[in-house]
Amino acid sequence: MYKLLLVMVLLSTSLFANKIVWAKDFQSGISKAKKVNKPVLFIFSSHACKYCIKLEKTTFSDKRVIQALNKDFISIISYSDENDYTPKELWRPATPTIWFLKADGSPMFQPLMGAVGAEDFLKALSVVKAEFKKVNNKKRAKK
Repeated sequence: MYKLLLVMVLLSTSLFANKIVWAKDFQSGISKAKKVNKPVLFIFSSHACKYCIKLEKTTFSDKRVIQALNKDFISIISYSDENDYTPKELWRPATPTIWFLKADGSPMFQPLMGAVGAEDFLKALSVVKAEFKKVNNKKRAKK
């Protein structure tokens, strides 16, 4: 009983955290996404970019966005000014660049550019989640 209670507390803490749980780096994030079969949010950002700062202070601070990302996505952020690894096929000259990736790291859609508001971002998360589920269901049906 104690173990069950502990697991429930840990799960609720991670789901309702007040910060996005970011993967340590691109490779570990993709590895985890494959393992748990979740889509990936990949952000190409910069500490000096005013729109990146706006995105982090508004959309990525919204409790609904945090909850949705921590529950249904693996989140990865790469800072250009820290020379973080970014696959060259995902690199763009502007920041922030918002990618939604399959668990293997390949793009699901073209990237969103700029500081997207929380409401629109939540709509995008819903579309990505539905598409990811649809593709996985087709894969299972073929097996």
